[in-house]
Amino acid sequence: MSKPIYVTMPSLAPLDEYMEILQGVWERGILTHNGPLVQQFEKDFNKILGIKNLVAVSNGTIALQMAIKALELKGEIITTPFTWIATVSSIMWEGCTPVFADIDAETLNIDPKQIEEKITDKTVAIMPVHVFGNPCDIESIEVIAKKHNLKVIYDAAHAVGSTYKNESILKFGDLSATSFHATKLLNTAEGGAVIANNIELHEKLKRIRFFGHNENKDIVEEGFNGKMTEVHAALGLVNLKYYEDVLKDRKSKWLYYRKQLSTINSFAFQELKFGESNYSYFPVIFQSEDKLLKAELTLNENNIFPRRYFYPSVNKYDKILEQSHLPVSEDISRRILCLPLYYKLTYEEINFVILKLTSQLI
Repeated sequence: MSKPIYVTMPSLAPLDEYMEILQGVWERGILTHNGPLVQQFEKDFNKILGIKNLVAVSNGTIALQMAIKALELKGEIITTPFTWIATVSSIMWEGCTPVFADIDAETLNIDPKQIEEKITDKTVAIMPVHVFGNPCDIESIEVIAKKHNLKVIYDAAHAVGSTYKNESILKFGDLSATSFHATKLLNTAEGGAVIANNIELHEKLKRIRFFGHNENKDIVEEGFNGKMTEVHAALGLVNLKYYEDVLKDRKSKWLYYRKQLSTINSFAFQELKFGESNYSYFPVIFQSEDKLLKAELTLNENNIFPRRYFYPSVNKYDKILEQSHLPVSEDISRRILCLPLYYKLTYEEINFVILKLTSQLI
């Protein structure tokens, strides 16, 4: 195929619908500072996902930092090494220390059994990641957190649309942080959100988002600029209209990939055990890194560009972190490849990806 097939592409509403909503932005002259479209986006998002207390912010990394700041955490935060660097950098930027617990080789999420082994008298919180939208073992994590009096912040960057016991995954933990980056199932180009489990935290997050201002414009606590703009909220609002269609489409294509590749012994797959994924990504796990590299080369030669999410395992970034050894995460990260999956991807293109992926195995 002549057209490049990338690992993902943004799901976008028709341009004329976006331009129409931007017309109002131009007329009002309000571009930021919790404008009417930001407020509408928060309201509509809450309604569609059946949640409360969402604060829209500038990006998903800021969302994680705001969550740590709102809980006033200082100390060690246990997290996963199988994630994007933003999970760890948000902890470090807020003056806390990331401590890694290894992952479950099947779900690719943090292994609750490993969490408890990492708890010390300096531990203040757990930050699990719903990797590729696959829900964590929430109940086990909650038991550990209560036993040791720890806070739980879920990195739900991938997880808009994922559910646990038929409720949005964003409802769980003390706080959840998500992303509306262009690569995510629902996007605002750049953006994110923090979701609190109580109104006090919700109000505090709104103050932190705007330099620590309260409603009287007094500075009442330490904050920063985490605001979402009206331009980004406008894109979120028009994309929300197509959210359900995108969610259904992603699942259908994910299941198609799984069915077509399930008879091939060369691959293992992420297992979904603790809820309903949003099927954001389709990772395949090869038997060896050499086989992955050969497959990646073949795909690239055919204008197909998958991604090695997540490689390397974050604990290997020794220029910013102390060296540690997490054998499961390190092993998986060397052998995992995410295949193209997005709304405009056709089944003809998926079949082409599968053909080229499997051709070098024969």
